[in-house]
Amino acid sequence: MTKLTWSSIYPGFIKVIWGLLFITLPVTSFPYFPPSLGGEALVRPLAIYPLAILIILITIPRLLKRPLPRTFLPIFAFVVIALVSSIFSFSSDIEALRGVTLASRLIRNVATLALGLGFYLTISLLPENWEDMKFSLRCLYAGFALALVWGTLQTVYVVHYFPKYFKLMQRIQSLFSTRKLFASRISGMTFEPKWFAEQICFLLLPWLLGSVLSRRTVFPWRFKWITIEMVLLVWASGVLLFTYSRTGTAILVVLVILSFILLRTLYQNKSHVKQKAGKKRGRRILEISAVIVVLFTVLVVIGSQNPYFSRLWRYYTEASNRHRTYLQYIAVEQRFVYWETALRTFISQPIIGVGLGNYAFYFDAMLPNQNWGAQKEIIRQITPSEGQNRLITPKNLYAKLLAETGLFGTAAFTAFIFAIIGCIFFLLFSKTPDQRLWGIGGFLALVVFLIVIFSFDSFALPNMWVFFGLITAAAHLGDSDIDSLR
Repeated sequence: MTKLTWSSIYPGFIKVIWGLLFITLPVTSFPYFPPSLGGEALVRPLAIYPLAILIILITIPRLLKRPLPRTFLPIFAFVVIALVSSIFSFSSDIEALRGVTLASRLIRNVATLALGLGFYLTISLLPENWEDMKFSLRCLYAGFALALVWGTLQTVYVVHYFPKYFKLMQRIQSLFSTRKLFASRISGMTFEPKWFAEQICFLLLPWLLGSVLSRRTVFPWRFKWITIEMVLLVWASGVLLFTYSRTGTAILVVLVILSFILLRTLYQNKSHVKQKAGKKRGRRILEISAVIVVLFTVLVVIGSQNPYFSRLWRYYTEASNRHRTYLQYIAVEQRFVYWETALRTFISQPIIGVGLGNYAFYFDAMLPNQNWGAQKEIIRQITPSEGQNRLITPKNLYAKLLAETGLFGTAAFTAFIFAIIGCIFFLLFSKTPDQRLWGIGGFLALVVFLIVIFSFDSFALPNMWVFFGLITAAAHLGDSDIDSLR
């Protein structure tokens, strides 16, 4: 009988923890979090537990022993600048706001940045060959298959409300989320519907579309042209609609149109049939127009069932809504106020900013001088109230970078994004079909990133870091390591 030793079970143990890292990604507001790990924060990814194990066993040893991708340099520079900016903020005379001190704000925001960096470095360094990359995607799909099952069960009460069924779902949801369900929208395993929609758009759709467009699969099973990725793609797109997330729906429309263009381009590049340029262009415009009409018809039919989503067009059909501007009616105008306030904060300290998380301390002083009587959310933010200890954020990643890390920090982070873009185009124009899969998926995920940066500003959400990590890992694996996908 073979004696079990740590060296014999270690690879299998790492594989299990690695799989759990990706499988648990859909749970982002796990209720059982100790205060030291951010137990009072909104973002509480369950994946932090397997991540912590992998950081100790894999990430730190490889950081110390192996040559690192050059992509790491700009993100390390950004971290240093962000820390310097935060330390310098202590030289300002800033009083506590709603019971939150400058020191506690610094600790929380440095912790969230460290969490995001941990996701990026770990996922970048974990894969050693292309079989590892396939394993990562399979586990990612497995985790989101569970989330899609749960989201599908939630659509039942959205389509037809059953009080007893909703209460049962509510109790189950409380096991893995800190927030109650919405009776009119689905939120998967996340804090709110918007988070679930962005998860699907960021972590799932790009890779599924990349697999379908490149006709590759990471699974051993396929039936002719039908793959597991294709089934997941249709399923995820349908579930996404019932989040009634305007950002998520807009991203879905953009991804479908881009994928259609890519598909037609790939198809025509392989076709030997020659057509006149004008005729080809006219046919392409007609096809894209037909796709857009079908998409918007589906969105209007489904969106009409939800008052929040149908605001987008009800402003023009209900005269009683005209006492507000369109942007106020769809609850978007306050976002522009947050961004303008962030820009004014940046102008006040343009070099290194005001420090991570400190935008909130300057919000009142930098708020534009206007009458905010019609903006209830703005009034709520500037009016002290008992029990309100959650501080305002810019709701925009680049507004946050400018205000809190200044020109230097924003330049370093932008350099990191350009390094990721370089990795994407390296993969996209590779002669190897397997690398092109990652290139197409990376390109579509980049489009998603460029849209969602206008609606989120948290470093703790794993979405963008997982995308950055997978692209970095794929771009730095040698061609000789490729184990062809099916």
